[in-house]
Amino acid sequence: MTSAITFIDSGLKHTPHYFDIPVDHNDPSKGTLQVFAREIDCAKGASDKPWLVFFQGGPGFPSPRPNGNSGWMKRALQDYRVLLLDQRGTGNSSVINHQTLAHLSPQQQAEYLSHFRADSIVRDAEHIRKALGIKQWAILGQSFGGFCSLTYLSLFPESLSRAFITGGVPSVSRHPDDVYEATFLRTKAKNEAFFAQFPKAQGLCQKIANHLLQNEVFLPNGQRFTVEQFQQIGINFGVSDTFLPTYYSLENALIEINGVTTLRYEFLNEMLMQQAFQTNPIYALLHESIYCQGVASDWSAHRVRERFDEFNYRSGSDDSHSESAFYFTGEMVFPWMFEQYQCLQPLQQAAQLLAEKDDWGSLYDANVLANNTVPVSCAVYADDMFVEMDISRETLARIPNSKAWITNEYEHNGLRADGERILDKLIEMSDHTHYCQLTQQA
Repeated sequence: MTSAITFIDSGLKHTPHYFDIPVDHNDPSKGTLQVFAREIDCAKGASDKPWLVFFQGGPGFPSPRPNGNSGWMKRALQDYRVLLLDQRGTGNSSVINHQTLAHLSPQQQAEYLSHFRADSIVRDAEHIRKALGIKQWAILGQSFGGFCSLTYLSLFPESLSRAFITGGVPSVSRHPDDVYEATFLRTKAKNEAFFAQFPKAQGLCQKIANHLLQNEVFLPNGQRFTVEQFQQIGINFGVSDTFLPTYYSLENALIEINGVTTLRYEFLNEMLMQQAFQTNPIYALLHESIYCQGVASDWSAHRVRERFDEFNYRSGSDDSHSESAFYFTGEMVFPWMFEQYQCLQPLQQAAQLLAEKDDWGSLYDANVLANNTVPVSCAVYADDMFVEMDISRETLARIPNSKAWITNEYEHNGLRADGERILDKLIEMSDHTHYCQLTQQA
């Protein structure tokens, strides 16, 4: 373990830590990678507060970079010192992208990437806990970070004092197809709500989609822009306050130059900026595998999409079809992305190998979870487009000492939108669970 130079901002001390950790925790001979974590604590005095480690959503995105003392961090620091973990492959940890994987064959890429799921991330956290000499710590998991939290509760429950989860309680046994059946229905409902609020938007989307079908249009990076890529900005509908900005973008997408209609450069640049797959390929490569235990995903979302014909846009210019309504897609990945996205193209064969992989290990232990004693407090969002509420409730019903705050006040990004209030609520719930445990023991 090495620690870098500490700095102070907004009364908070930031202490970076770097850890050399095995790529494969079951076979250290495969080499090591570096994992970065940032410790945040009040700057005044030596802290004796317990620890809370944060698991970011994704997969494939780094921990937050705090700017000031606000949101969930402000509430957490009242009771804890916080460790922000850059999950392996992200941020300042040994990063995964098309550049760092270029020297490997597709088979080597797929084998290496198979060690970047929640089980490896949790084992990294355990390595760090021991390296820092921490007996127990609390965990906070947002979205995919919540999936990591259930893996942690399955593998190392004795290392945890509390677990807080926001928008991230997965099924511990369902097939990926079940997940995408549910999320396509949620995404359809979000589309209907958007187009009901902005009646003009449907026509604008059809004009943009038809233009893309009838013309070769290129993004600023030289990549051809397609209807399928345009549909993917619907991922924004899963977070709060995105309907209006989306409409504004559509409203200004087309421009006429010398009598010829084209897409404005500003719009195309915005579309490129929204393609996080380009810079964070773990999301595209491993998103479906987060639902896989002993089964292959076999491009689950792509197969399930075929059952929802409304997501397959058809232009009215084709004589064999009438023009279909336009629908945006959501938090799904598809095989064609590795043909179209410039930075994913070099990873196409590895992606296919990962989609075909059917020997994924277990991420959860249902028996351990069924005997859970760690207080688990969860914010479950009733209208969540990414994590289905009914599946979350199904899982929590099988985990003792877990409590859910089910609310329609927030979208999936509730922790970012109103984190101080949400974490305060979860801590209150956890304290009550802990009190009840002590009373029963007495």
